[in-house]
Amino acid sequence: MAESATIVADQISYEDLYARWEQQNWQATALDFTVDRQHWHNEFSDLERRAALWNYALFFHGEDAVADNLSPYIDAAPREEQKYFLATQQVDEARHSVFFGRFMREVVDYSGDFAGLLERTRPELTWGFRKTFELLDEVADRLRRDRSRPQLAAAICLYHLVIEGTLAQTGQHFIEDYLTERDLLPGFREGMHNVARDEQRHIAFGVRMLYDLQREDPDCRHAVAELLREVLPYSVALFIPPRFDRRYTEVFGRTVEEIFAIGAASLEQKLRAAGMPVEELPGPPVMPLGLTAEERARRAVKLIEAGVLGAPNGSPRRDRETMELLFDFVARTIDPRAANGGLAVQWEFDDAEPWFIRVQGGEVRAEQGRLESPDVTLAMSYDDWVALVAGREDPRKLLVRRRLRPRGKLRSLWRVARTLGR
Repeated sequence: MAESATIVADQISYEDLYARWEQQNWQATALDFTVDRQHWHNEFSDLERRAALWNYALFFHGEDAVADNLSPYIDAAPREEQKYFLATQQVDEARHSVFFGRFMREVVDYSGDFAGLLERTRPELTWGFRKTFELLDEVADRLRRDRSRPQLAAAICLYHLVIEGTLAQTGQHFIEDYLTERDLLPGFREGMHNVARDEQRHIAFGVRMLYDLQREDPDCRHAVAELLREVLPYSVALFIPPRFDRRYTEVFGRTVEEIFAIGAASLEQKLRAAGMPVEELPGPPVMPLGLTAEERARRAVKLIEAGVLGAPNGSPRRDRETMELLFDFVARTIDPRAANGGLAVQWEFDDAEPWFIRVQGGEVRAEQGRLESPDVTLAMSYDDWVALVAGREDPRKLLVRRRLRPRGKLRSLWRVARTLGR
């Protein structure tokens, strides 16, 4: 475990986080939206209102979802100090929902109770948002049935590090930056500052909690790695604007790639602070290694635009550049240690050019073409392979339906499954 991670985690105490909550309390019902209403209707352009509403709706639904899902975390926390802080966090999340609900009513001019406001803004939610928060529901249900430390670690990782520490915090900084630069929406800006301060406490708690859990039970590292492999195909597409209209972020001064890169770097930093550097997690890499956060963001956006990652959107592109990016992505998420010294896998597609990946001497190489004697051949459609990589298909279901037809020795097939982590 890196010494720097130990230092960061040891500087955080549950008692101090609780004390900060008492000192930093604020009232969502006391914010004044009078000037905000004037700005919204007179200073914002139609595009800015559409883009801001989309962005704020994601937060509104996110805050509501995390408030609803926090109770099993309180039950599963092994220490009383942890339970006390988590109880304060549930109050925070409810307050955040009230804040966003007030903005929707008093500034945007939407009417109705909270259920009605949530339903009115539901069309703004992206595929990545829906899938990420469906997984949050599933993980909370798993935690209700299994309060073990590994299950709690996976749940904390999803809630505190991915949803709050990567997705929400990145979005908060984006919103605060453009509103401050333009001196707009003072009431909303004050509320967002308070929300961000609350989230900083929550994220610090998650970092300390993960640090403690993985010291107490090494299996927590495996649980966190599995959770990240499960959620990242969804979360990477959470902040994709409607119809991939780049103006939704660029009108406020940021490209989609810049926002993605900030989020990717944030997740790595928080995992490292929790004593679980991404490159040291067990099993196949949870994200492509050997690339900067900026390069990972650039490639991820290209693959989303090509229909490879993210929401299913017709047949994915199969041009040379797209397939090179796809197979390089796969190669960088392969665990060469599981190949036992060497492995050659051939993809035979019904509807695209063949590709292969060779693992040899600790190195992984992906190329277009055919091998003479691969250890394993995977016969399938390119569309199905893309769906597997993007987390939209279950390999077991494809096997049962004969849409995935592997050939090779049983031992080699097992090594492929371990090496690919799929």
